[in-house]
Amino acid sequence: MYGDQETVRRILTELGDTWAVVGLSNNRDRAAYGVAAVLKRFGKRVVPIHPKAETVHGEQGYASLSDVPFRIDVVDVFVNSALAGRVADDAVAAGARAVWFQLGVVDEAAYDRTRAAGLDMVMNRCPAIEIPKLG
Repeated sequence: MYGDQETVRRILTELGDTWAVVGLSNNRDRAAYGVAAVLKRFGKRVVPIHPKAETVHGEQGYASLSDVPFRIDVVDVFVNSALAGRVADDAVAAGARAVWFQLGVVDEAAYDRTRAAGLDMVMNRCPAIEIPKLG
């Protein structure tokens, strides 16, 4: 498993509350929309990252991580595995503290690179499932 329970807890409770959600748009049928709503309910600031740069859940969207003019703490990745490694590299370049690959998103090389860069990382898990478990 990529990301033990202690890493999950640390990302969700200690590393900051500004989460960039890559792949988040106003499409209510996509998992990213619902997960972002859960993160907001638990006090996270959710910043949409999507080529359309839409405002979602009341937060201004950006076309890429490099366009965000403030610090992102955690990058939550909702793109397919073939694109996820580049997003992880962009998260490192942006100065994020952690990267979270959603359920079904797996890139072992990206996991190794991201951890080697000093970031915490979780892969193939969902924060909307994990955060309520923290009590």
